[in-house]
Amino acid sequence: MLIGYARVSTAEQSTGLQLDALQSAGVEKVFTDEGISGSVSSRPELDRCLAMLRSGDTLVVWRLDRLARSLKNLLELVESLSTRGIHLRSLTESIDTSSASGRLILSVFGALAEFERSLIIERTQAGLAAARLRGAKIGRPAAMSAGQVEQAKTLVGAGHRVGDVARTLGVGRSTLYRMLGETG
Repeated sequence: MLIGYARVSTAEQSTGLQLDALQSAGVEKVFTDEGISGSVSSRPELDRCLAMLRSGDTLVVWRLDRLARSLKNLLELVESLSTRGIHLRSLTESIDTSSASGRLILSVFGALAEFERSLIIERTQAGLAAARLRGAKIGRPAAMSAGQVEQAKTLVGAGHRVGDVARTLGVGRSTLYRMLGETG
């Protein structure tokens, strides 16, 4: 069975073009999410569509970006469909996972996505290393400055309660205990 899915991001957009293309492709049932951005993880009609699909069915979309938020999301969805015996066809990109060439194209997409992830990791690590060499502090800022820790030590040493000192310095008691413990 050919099952279609269409989505538009805003209420002002129309699914007409997508629906016409899906109907021309012989789709028997279409699920439509209107006014829902692709970046939103909850798309009720897509969820209903995926639940209805059975082994041997083909999910048909006008374009792949109507289906998935990212390449990673698309590849995960295709893998999930594949394990259930369901194919995917994109009308605009001429991709059909029921054919060897369609599976090859998606494999190339997967390799490109992995390459992109690797590049991002390499650039991030290089940027952090360069920042460290320049003396930049990486990570979360300290909860208390060295001066605040010294002030806290003095106040606690003078007999003030830790809770009162924490309130005075604008930090939590557990933070104050931790900072006092770290500095001895």
